[in-house]
Amino acid sequence: MTGSRDEPDVPEPGNSGCGGGTALSRAAGGGSVFSPGRYVARRQPKVTAADPRPPALTAAAVQELFDGLPGSAIFLVPLYGTDGAVEDFRIAAASPDALDVGGRRGRELVGLRVLETYPSVLGTPLWRGYLDALEHGVRYEGEPFAYEEVLAGIPRLSRFAVRATAGQGGLVVSWVRLDGGEREQRRLEVMQRLGNMGWANWDLVRDAITWSEQVYDIFARDPSLGPMTLEELPGHVLAEDLPALGGEVRRLLGDGLPIDHTFRITTPRGEVRHLRIVAEAEADAHGSPVEVHGFFQDLTVVQRTKEQLLERERAALAQQETLTTERALAARLQHALLPLPQQSLRLAGLTVDVAYRPLQQGLNVGGDWYSAIELPDRSALLVVGDVAGHGLDAVATMAQLRFTAKGMAITGTPLATILARLNTLLWHSADRAYSTATMIMGRYEPSSGILTWVQAGHLPPLLLRGGEARYLPSPRGVLLGATTAPRYNSSAISLLPGDHLLFFTDGLVEAPGVLLDHGLDHLARTVAELGDGPRPLDAVLEALVDPATRRDDICVLHVSV
Repeated sequence: MTGSRDEPDVPEPGNSGCGGGTALSRAAGGGSVFSPGRYVARRQPKVTAADPRPPALTAAAVQELFDGLPGSAIFLVPLYGTDGAVEDFRIAAASPDALDVGGRRGRELVGLRVLETYPSVLGTPLWRGYLDALEHGVRYEGEPFAYEEVLAGIPRLSRFAVRATAGQGGLVVSWVRLDGGEREQRRLEVMQRLGNMGWANWDLVRDAITWSEQVYDIFARDPSLGPMTLEELPGHVLAEDLPALGGEVRRLLGDGLPIDHTFRITTPRGEVRHLRIVAEAEADAHGSPVEVHGFFQDLTVVQRTKEQLLERERAALAQQETLTTERALAARLQHALLPLPQQSLRLAGLTVDVAYRPLQQGLNVGGDWYSAIELPDRSALLVVGDVAGHGLDAVATMAQLRFTAKGMAITGTPLATILARLNTLLWHSADRAYSTATMIMGRYEPSSGILTWVQAGHLPPLLLRGGEARYLPSPRGVLLGATTAPRYNSSAISLLPGDHLLFFTDGLVEAPGVLLDHGLDHLARTVAELGDGPRPLDAVLEALVDPATRRDDICVLHVSV
């Protein structure tokens, strides 16, 4: 056998050889149609050509006949060897609905050789039945058999019942696939399981109810009890869901309208499940429902997920409302402490420009703060501080420090002592989450022109004098709230006419990927380059602050003599 697919005419009886003549049709190769099985190759029984018979129909005529046949039917032409024995059969015609196990249909089968396409047929009762029917003209009707074929690496097992009848020098073969309904049933079972649903049927005339297996699982019902009747169903439905479900049933049975409704049941184990019913009714000639088809679907997992999402959404909204309220309160508190984000003051012969830039515009809830007031002795108190963290707690801590420092300064308490007492205040704070802060504080005596200042873990002030910018040496002092026994020293400097002094928080010099020392150097260079031009504080902020990259609040006091 060469495996070629030359397509002969339907042969004249008595011809020998491998066929020949004009082509009938072309079809895709591969697959298996009928019989199964492993087999041991052996020589086929010898079948010789019969005596000459009346002329056979042409290939076109045979195909025309098969075009009108229902179901799966083909016409097989015997192919003879040199010894006159049948070596194979070729499919010369096929009905439109003929379908083999490989999925080939109708004329796709025409031209295929049986043993070449379905090699395991050789030696089977089916093969011997073909030869016997061809030789003796008897009808072959075999027992149902299984045939397995591997396609794309996947074994396919099918069952067939085959009939063969001799005629026109060949065989008319028909078959019925016995496993089609079984496959559809398996597919339906898989779909029901994956969708967590099951079908149900109500015969209203015979009062008979049929459930699929999945419905029993949905209702957690023992299959031995049979389907639940419509009278039993209300006993399992939650009382609050009964009226709506009853209305839907009346629409279905009374009005003949389809329904799609969800309700809850209680299983025998006491579990509450959320179910969906989708159903439609078939009516008789008078419009009365006689049968109902539908399905139940278990939506318990879906409903629980929805409830969890809704609960989380509610919690998120409550949290958002809490944060909004807290921010609004913190903003009102901070606005009360720092009425203006930017202002200019005249204190004790000094011009003091103030700028406050919160990280979150419109929500001034940071821990940066300042204070610039004139004391009873006509001196000026200048303070900049930075409390760790943000939010209402940070603002509350800032308020404690601001008012306590001002109160002690008004009473004449030395600056170093003020810091020590503020440290004690923070150290013994009830809420240690916001119990550290940095601070720089100075008192300017206009009569002497001397500025005395102290610091607690804060960056030093920047002095611009004669076009040169430098940082003042910092006196001793650790951040507030860090230790129980800190030491704070003070330092003094004489301010001259034309001097400029900057008190600032670290937000002015910090930037992602930039070391603090480099930030301080950049500030000093920028201040020196800008000099004492008009609105120096605005110029410094514009040159240094990038809204897209900054990561902290900024508070700056610019003092000029």
